[in-house]
Amino acid sequence: MQVIATAGHIDHGKSALVRALTGMEPDRWAEERRRGMTIDLGYAWLALPSGERLAFVDVPGHERFVPNMLAGVGPVPGVLFVVAADEGWMPQSAEHLAVIDALGISRGLLAVTRADLADPGPAMAQAAALIARTSLGAVESFAVSAVTGAGLPQLVAGLDRLAAALPAPDPRSAVRLWVDRAFSITGSGTVVTGTLPAGTVRAGDELLVTPSMQPVRVRGIESLGEPAAQASGVARVALNLRGASLAGAGRGGLRRGMALITGGCWTLTDMADVRLSWPAVTGGAAGTIRANRTGGTVRPPLPRLPREMTLHVGSARTVCRVRSLGDAHARLTLSEPLPLHVGDRVLLRDPGAARADGHPAVVGAIILDVAPPPLTRHGAAAAAAAQLATWPDRPTAAELLRRHGLLRTTALRAMGVDGQPAEAAAGWLADPAHRRDLERRLAGAVAAHAAANPLAPGMPAEAARAAIGVPDRRLVEALVRPPLTLRAGLITVAERGDREPDSGLPAPVAAAVRALRADLSAAPFGAPEAARLRELGLGSRAIAAAQRAGLLLRVSDQIVLGPDAAALAAAVLARLPQPFTAAQARSALGTTRRVAIPLLEYLDRAGATERLADDRRLLRGPSRNAAADVERYRQ
Repeated sequence: MQVIATAGHIDHGKSALVRALTGMEPDRWAEERRRGMTIDLGYAWLALPSGERLAFVDVPGHERFVPNMLAGVGPVPGVLFVVAADEGWMPQSAEHLAVIDALGISRGLLAVTRADLADPGPAMAQAAALIARTSLGAVESFAVSAVTGAGLPQLVAGLDRLAAALPAPDPRSAVRLWVDRAFSITGSGTVVTGTLPAGTVRAGDELLVTPSMQPVRVRGIESLGEPAAQASGVARVALNLRGASLAGAGRGGLRRGMALITGGCWTLTDMADVRLSWPAVTGGAAGTIRANRTGGTVRPPLPRLPREMTLHVGSARTVCRVRSLGDAHARLTLSEPLPLHVGDRVLLRDPGAARADGHPAVVGAIILDVAPPPLTRHGAAAAAAAQLATWPDRPTAAELLRRHGLLRTTALRAMGVDGQPAEAAAGWLADPAHRRDLERRLAGAVAAHAAANPLAPGMPAEAARAAIGVPDRRLVEALVRPPLTLRAGLITVAERGDREPDSGLPAPVAAAVRALRADLSAAPFGAPEAARLRELGLGSRAIAAAQRAGLLLRVSDQIVLGPDAAALAAAVLARLPQPFTAAQARSALGTTRRVAIPLLEYLDRAGATERLADDRRLLRGPSRNAAADVERYRQ
């Protein structure tokens, strides 16, 4: 199945032609029938000779109903352009063609109606020449009469060729169904209709209603008036929904302009960077102004856009602010978020801009970035325009990563990007150049931390994350490369020449510790005086680092011993009669009161000794248990 739209001036016979082709009445609303013109969107379908089925979205022609026409033309890949032989090219003909051109629709046919009332030649020649200047290019043309049937068989054959030439959508694509009608049926509940351009909808599927992101369940599907278990794009569908209500009936009430989407596959955004293109035909006059990505041809700059315009995509429309980034690029800030992909085509319309022919301005735009970075620095807009000018109309992961540096894999998927590169870490992707820059910055941050904290065992990974400005600690871990190493959440430089490999201490500190331990080897409880510590260059930070490395034991602020001094003291005290006095302990340890009292208090805290009421002490358990207690305390 394929879907195309009709287009053309009011009362040029679009609905009559669809009726003659299909035998169906596209104007189904009473007001449309009464007034004799299409006010809203009408639908009908035709079985082609090849067996393909072709659905028509019959759009309004009157200028007052242009927004409804945009809702119908937006989601379709082809168009049947209608011009009446007895009236020729008219204002709404030009406006509809401008919309088609701005949306980049490239396949269609020209039908010159009322060939029974006037010579179709002049109207066909004029229309074909104007259409050829647009995205449609040269199209097959047919002179027809809905009254006599003349030319209809040839037009049907042309429609068959057009349907065969339309692109085949991917049934596995993510679903985005723009709602063009929402109503309630007694006994069934809420029903919505729309054109499904790609993807597959199945009964039982859960979809999300934008912008509320409320989940709804597909209860039933109808396509071309027949029930179906599933429908794949391109298709005209009606969905009966469970969990949905109409607008005004509660949160997330459905109305035209909303969309039903596959969760996690679209970016709901209120900001986008776009490439602009001005239609080549406006108001009957041919122009040549196009965006600078069309074949590389240098063309005049685009006219300056107003600060505020109406954005149309699918059946949605919302006001947006326009900030020019350069000749052919702009940033749009939307008043309501919309589900968008990069590569989407949207339309910008200025209903208040009165041109010489009295019709509002229409400009096409291609979405290039659905989550653009802020423009905060001087010259950021010009830099953004220069970067975007090098991008294709459908950016790849490489372009987006080059701009953003880091992106989650889920974010790229929601942007509509396929072919993602390998992950950097834990669901993140990195631009290669940005990753190399982060690795350099991480190495610099670790070096700066080591210089400022020479005795620290390493830089905490979380501190490194903050220093280089990445959003996830796991990214920091993925950026660690030799000579950096990561262990126990700390990042260090592996085996630097100015550090002892075994201890991780700076070489001068390690040498001072070795000298102090040599002093203690002959008198293990002969703690050095403050003057000796100053002589060795061992300040409080150096001693703390040596204790963390297991090379010294700091008993108190003034007493420093070897790492096994406490366990050795417990073994010596175990040979004393129990309980024992401080004087007995000092004598057994062969040290001074300056060392003995702090060492006994240390053993008390460790649970190796117990201080009694008469100020004597009792060793707790055998000496081996005391030594174990001391070791646990040290740890």
